[in-house]
Amino acid sequence: MLVIGLTGGIASGKSAVSDRFRALGVPIVDTDLLAREVVEPGTQGLARLVSAFGDSILQADGRLDRAALRRRVFSDPASRDMLDQLLHPLIRELCRQRLATFDSPYAILVVPLLVETDFVELVDRVLVVDTPEAQQIERLQRRDGCSRSEARAMLDAQAPRERRLRAANDILCNNGGLEALDRQIRDLHQQYLALAGAGSSPTDDCGRTGPN
Repeated sequence: MLVIGLTGGIASGKSAVSDRFRALGVPIVDTDLLAREVVEPGTQGLARLVSAFGDSILQADGRLDRAALRRRVFSDPASRDMLDQLLHPLIRELCRQRLATFDSPYAILVVPLLVETDFVELVDRVLVVDTPEAQQIERLQRRDGCSRSEARAMLDAQAPRERRLRAANDILCNNGGLEALDRQIRDLHQQYLALAGAGSSPTDDCGRTGPN
């Protein structure tokens, strides 16, 4: 089965894209959702976090206090690295398990930090949802009610846009309306079906043919 790694910067529209692929019958694995599963009460993941960061990251009911953990790691690169080392192996293994259950020409693995991590080893092809940074900042401010400087800091915590584009086999330009987005996704869907079945090389929707 062909595995497409779907990634993009924060507020680029990854969820809208994955929802549209799902509506076309494509199985989706979203690592953001798996990251929640691996830290449910009683899991090895939650035990690892408590051992590393202490009980202050827990709510009164014993569940993970995501806001407290986010505050703890956001401004501390060493803590962010530790968080990744603790949880990424668990999430990767769960990705493999979920992908192994599918019987379809291709599936999509949604990984926000795909190009920054070794999750790229799980995919055959990288699809980047690309949005100009000015639009990302506007969407973040509107979505999260944050200031422009806070939105800028969120973007700066991820890989630069240029790095994602260099890693892309296919690029989906999400800087227009929903009709344009739907058209690109339908085209990519047909291209991925052809690639999975005949080994042809699809072109991205910004007019380029991605590297194999």
